[in-house]
Amino acid sequence: MDIAVKKAARATGFAARKRAFAAGQGQAAEILADFLAPHGGKVLAGYMPMRTEIDPLPAMAAHQGVVCVPVIVGQGQALRFREWSPGCVMVPGEFGALIPAEGGWVEPEVLIVPLVGFDGRGYRLGYGGGFYDRTLEGLRARGPVLAVGFAFSAQEMPEVPIEATDQRLDVIVTERGAFRL
Repeated sequence: MDIAVKKAARATGFAARKRAFAAGQGQAAEILADFLAPHGGKVLAGYMPMRTEIDPLPAMAAHQGVVCVPVIVGQGQALRFREWSPGCVMVPGEFGALIPAEGGWVEPEVLIVPLVGFDGRGYRLGYGGGFYDRTLEGLRARGPVLAVGFAFSAQEMPEVPIEATDQRLDVIVTERGAFRL
């Protein structure tokens, strides 16, 4: 894969996300919560939104079951997940993402996945570290996992540049609805 192609796609995705963020996310979190409702009782991984990422926190707070957030444990490694609840003490983790100061380590069955861009095939463009691809590959090797991309509809691209290690999403949720892939 040409690194310049992915770099250009990321620049396009970040610009689209920034414009969409400025316009507001509408009912996106409610749509996400409604989509996740049938998965109550399953361990849900969300994320702490940074910069212009769409905000999943209301949907995470509404989940009926254990909720966790990703923790980067090291370069080139899969993510680990620590239990989270609204109001828990958070501390800065790698790359500035907030993580719970304490809590149990859990393995998610449903993941809300942040992204820079996505396409209709279910591929996502991330930040380039490969953390979610490694994580999804490992979790899927152990059992069924539902990967839910959460984004602004403006982040859709005609075709995300992919590599052999990229993992597909199962669903995309935007302010316009939930779309199975």
